[in-house]
Amino acid sequence: MDAHDNLFALAALMAQGGYVLGAIPFGLVLCFLAGAGDIRKIGSGNIGATNVLRTGRKGLALATLILDSSKGAIAVLVAHMTVNHLGADSAGPVATVGPLIAGAAAVIGHNYSFILGFKGGKGVATTLGVLLATAWPVGVAACLTWLVVAGVFRMSSLSALTALGLAPAFALLLADPLHAGVYLALALMAFYRHLDNIGRLVRGEEPRMGAKKAA
Repeated sequence: MDAHDNLFALAALMAQGGYVLGAIPFGLVLCFLAGAGDIRKIGSGNIGATNVLRTGRKGLALATLILDSSKGAIAVLVAHMTVNHLGADSAGPVATVGPLIAGAAAVIGHNYSFILGFKGGKGVATTLGVLLATAWPVGVAACLTWLVVAGVFRMSSLSALTALGLAPAFALLLADPLHAGVYLALALMAFYRHLDNIGRLVRGEEPRMGAKKAA
């Protein structure tokens, strides 16, 4: 196996690890353990923190938010640790793109979890975790954007779409074009996963944060 094959195998390993970590449906697991039922049969049916909040269990929603965002961050940090262990010279270009690959794979795992038959959430918290771990100034800017929009409009989907949609621009200002390109791909995935929400936003029917939605 030559050096090129080794680098490809390393990148593939980071992607696989990120995907498996991202595929863990923490919202679903926490709700079951807490006796809150199957979150997929509550509200929007989503496994993320916003829908967990519709159970009325704020602690569960916060725990889901933290764990889902941690999936993305941990995938990136493990990739960084691997690169540091091998040395940047040995890791080659994977030293730069590996953590981004691992983070993006974690988001894909959350959205299309093999545990849930390749279904899942919308990846907002996990993506924010990736932003914070790969370029923290961009992550902070995106989180602040989310908070401001949420505070004004009290719509989780609008907050998420605005924050992730602006992340590539933040990256061009605060990071580099490589990060901006990956963040653009993640934003497009988030917009795709939010198509129903976008339709409700256009029609003025999107529920406010904390509102219970009939199953």
